[in-house]
Amino acid sequence: MERMKVDCPICQQPKCMDALTRTEKIPYFGEIMESVLLCNSCGYRHTDVICLEQKDPVRYSLKVKKDRLSARVVKSQSATVSIPELGLKVEPGPKSLGYVSNIEGVLERFQGAVKTAMNLIDDEKSRKNGSLIMDNLKSVRCGEKSVEIIIEDPFGQSFIAHPNVEKRELMPEEIKELKTGFATFEQENIE
Repeated sequence: MERMKVDCPICQQPKCMDALTRTEKIPYFGEIMESVLLCNSCGYRHTDVICLEQKDPVRYSLKVKKDRLSARVVKSQSATVSIPELGLKVEPGPKSLGYVSNIEGVLERFQGAVKTAMNLIDDEKSRKNGSLIMDNLKSVRCGEKSVEIIIEDPFGQSFIAHPNVEKRELMPEEIKELKTGFATFEQENIE
């Protein structure tokens, strides 16, 4: 593990932030780098998992039932996660983070995002729709409803570990439609 003292970007205090990094080889996944930033002055904390290996573009899908909530999920910073039956999709952006969780944890993340969105909207129709989505997510977690969770990763760094998972390589036209989270520039705009 490497440790450095750096300036905090939040409170601007010099050399008050611990920056910790370590690399690790995860079976069936490859080499990753974990990083933790922790400011000893203001308490700011940031963690991330970065995949260091690129693999073939991949799509995983799993029909979620109560007995599959503990299936292990690795979502890289470049992956898109969706639940089509509920109209939910999380696409990577410039600050997208990777994580290791399970199906129930992924559902909790969706619930948190919907709850945050509901706090930001004022119109009644959107609030009702958000409430319906929250009820559906709760039903999935309780085993009363089944949905499909899909993870698509153009760099092949994500996966769902379960015997009933469907895995296939992404087609070139599917890859073109996916966001990666990384900034891209068109050649014609660079001079």
